Amino acid sequence: MQPDSPKGPVERALMVLEVVAERGGASAKEIAHSLDLPLPTVYRIANSLVDSDYLVHIRAESRYELGTKLHLLGQSLHRQVGISRPVAREITRLHEDTGFAAYLTVLRGAELVIVYVVDSPECPRLPAMHFGFHDVPHSTAFGKILLAEQDVAGRELYLNRYGMRGLTANTITDRATLEDELRDVALRGVAWEREEFLAGWACAAVPVRDPHAGLIGAVAVSARPDRLTGRDATVEAKLRNVAGRVSRLLHGAHPR
Repeated sequence: MQPDSPKGPVERALMVLEVVAERGGASAKEIAHSLDLPLPTVYRIANSLVDSDYLVHIRAESRYELGTKLHLLGQSLHRQVGISRPVAREITRLHEDTGFAAYLTVLRGAELVIVYVVDSPECPRLPAMHFGFHDVPHSTAFGKILLAEQDVAGRELYLNRYGMRGLTANTITDRATLEDELRDVALRGVAWEREEFLAGWACAAVPVRDPHAGLIGAVAVSARPDRLTGRDATVEAKLRNVAGRVSRLLHGAHPR
């Protein structure tokens, strides 16, 4: 993780936290090497984070790990984006009806963020698809829902910021090709990715909208591609039905 420009103290502190989180703990030297920061700077930042309970210093191992303050922040985030039991039941029912891993994302700022997942040993969630995931939208079905909602100028700014890195041989990395697909997503109201995010897995998503047709989230399923073969229409219909019910539940109405 090399910084591409000088960072302020807050950004450097967040970068240190990210390195520790990604590695499951890290020494000051490992952090310094990862961020290309002077070792004294890393010690100063890390010790300040320890004093604030954002990190803990495991002295016997000369390493830092995440502190309790981050756990409390995580709990607060869960409460803020928590979903009601009826909405959770809809996602559970989607999993049971399809046999696929089922997801709910909600719009948080400018991102669609995963807030609820139901899966099983027979059809587990995609490895990275945990609470809070919102990365690489060009390669995920619900990410394409988000991108299709933006105008061309907004999408240009978004993709210039986050890029379109290739994750698999099927990932769309050409802007014109992605634009063609997003026009189809906007027209049909459904997005697919077939082994674009992770080889051996496919995903479909449809938007969840408010009463004024504004995007507020998306519901999605993922499975092995062979389990989805020939089932596009069935999967899309189930997703649309669930999205409609979730929309009404989120706005206090009773699903039909």
